[in-house]
Amino acid sequence: ELENPNDAPFSGDEENGVSEERKTEINGNWIPATSITEAKINAKAKRRLRKNSSRDSGRGDSVSENGETLKIGVVPTSPKGKLLDRRSRSGKGRGLPKKGGAGGKGVWGTPGQVYDVEEVDIKDPNYDDDQENCVYETVVLPLDERAFEKTLTPIIQEYFEHGDTNEVSEMLKNLNLGEMKYSVPVLAVSLALEGKASHREMTSKLISDLCGTVVSKTDVEKSFDRLLKELPELVLDSPRAPQV
Repeated sequence: ELENPNDAPFSGDEENGVSEERKTEINGNWIPATSITEAKINAKAKRRLRKNSSRDSGRGDSVSENGETLKIGVVPTSPKGKLLDRRSRSGKGRGLPKKGGAGGKGVWGTPGQVYDVEEVDIKDPNYDDDQENCVYETVVLPLDERAFEKTLTPIIQEYFEHGDTNEVSEMLKNLNLGEMKYSVPVLAVSLALEGKASHREMTSKLISDLCGTVVSKTDVEKSFDRLLKELPELVLDSPRAPQV
């Protein structure tokens, strides 16, 4: 212990002077104290940037010196690139269809666009010589008894409303009646017996117009033979069937 404070190795001023010298002399170079403070701040900022960059390295992001986050492998775009941006600057479109209605999935093209006939590629591995000579036809299966009555009943009932025999003839030609042609007059007469006198007159005209186009004379004869055989069953629904 020193009895006299003045005998201390360094006084307060001297200690401050030594510390001042230590602060200002680095590696033999004299640097102002303000520069040292700035260097410490810059070193601290760089350590923080390195710490953030190592944390975001797994996400593929990096941090620039000014603190902005950049994507690795992505070149920053300049403001001039916005001039070539075709998107709406207001964030809302004009409501027009994409590419004039020809864009999007499942769209054939613009309205009114005509496509040329696609030529057959001979070098196609699926090419077949006989394919060009094939003729495709729509096959309509013949109607059975249940489908026949279910299909023709509404046609005849509609005929009682409009009275056009040509329309009935065209609809029957599109059907494959097969061996059920003779059943057309049978069904028409059976429905007319349950209706009015006007319906029976219209049925007579219908059978006359269909004879020779949809049904033959033989089919008409066969149909009336069946009506006479089924007369006992027709009386149950129409008691005046024999007289009519």
